[in-house]
Amino acid sequence: MAAALAFPMLPTRSMPLELSDAELAALVASRETRAEAALFARFAKRVELYGRKHLRSQPAADDLVQQVMLIVLEAVRAGRVEDPTKLASFVLGTCRNVTWDLRRAAGRQQRLERETAALDASVSPPSMSEVDVLRLRRCMGALPEREMTVVRMSFLEDQTAEEVGARLGLSAGNVRVIRHRALAKLSTCLDAKEAS
Repeated sequence: MAAALAFPMLPTRSMPLELSDAELAALVASRETRAEAALFARFAKRVELYGRKHLRSQPAADDLVQQVMLIVLEAVRAGRVEDPTKLASFVLGTCRNVTWDLRRAAGRQQRLERETAALDASVSPPSMSEVDVLRLRRCMGALPEREMTVVRMSFLEDQTAEEVGARLGLSAGNVRVIRHRALAKLSTCLDAKEAS
């Protein structure tokens, strides 16, 4: 009964909200759950309409509602809204900022996808003839056992330096040094075989 007297104008589902934005913000700041629901009910549809107009996608508009309302709720709770009488303007500004962020992120994603597709189309795996494979095997066989093991684990088993080091009882830095030296030896060996 006390709650009903303290908040006589809070809406039920069928009753329109009669509190001002400032009053509603004060109730939200006091962590009144029904006030938070009323804040959502008051602004969510506006945010959704803004999202549908500017993002041109219902799923994106739904995401915008969730992000904006969370930001607004946290700001009101923390007292970061400078003028609670202009809560609607704060919500609109938040909509604008989040929409810009979403558009920039989508633009970056599309650019990255285009660049990746172009890169995939222009790069093909090196062609290795049977002779190249045999040369590589001979050069690998010429490596000391530990270097050959590190190269095999690093490139054929796709293990990190830390994983190789754990299995061989070496530090990750030591594995990198061994791998670097082994690759230099392989490169020299392969270049010498090509020249002959």
